[in-house]
Amino acid sequence: MNAVVRHGVSIALACRTFEISEICYRYSPVLSDENEEIADWLERLTANKRSWGFGLCFLYLRNVKGFKWNHKRVYRIYLRVGAEPADQAQEAPQAGQT
Repeated sequence: MNAVVRHGVSIALACRTFEISEICYRYSPVLSDENEEIADWLERLTANKRSWGFGLCFLYLRNVKGFKWNHKRVYRIYLRVGAEPADQAQEAPQAGQT
């Protein structure tokens, strides 16, 4: 925050003034290097195991490789890299249509 640096105000006072918590002030996002590592793992897994969907990929990374990544974070990256297997992305024909 500029108020802390420019005016020499304490962090607690600046946070009360702007009505944010000190946790929000001190928050630093997770490094994108780790997101790139997740994306790399997901791309390799889906290339080698075409029939695996997100669930099996996540369980493999969690239980076999021992990564403790949050499933929502891994799923967000899974969708971003477009790792959906090709055989599961096809629609099944509807009944009564040829």
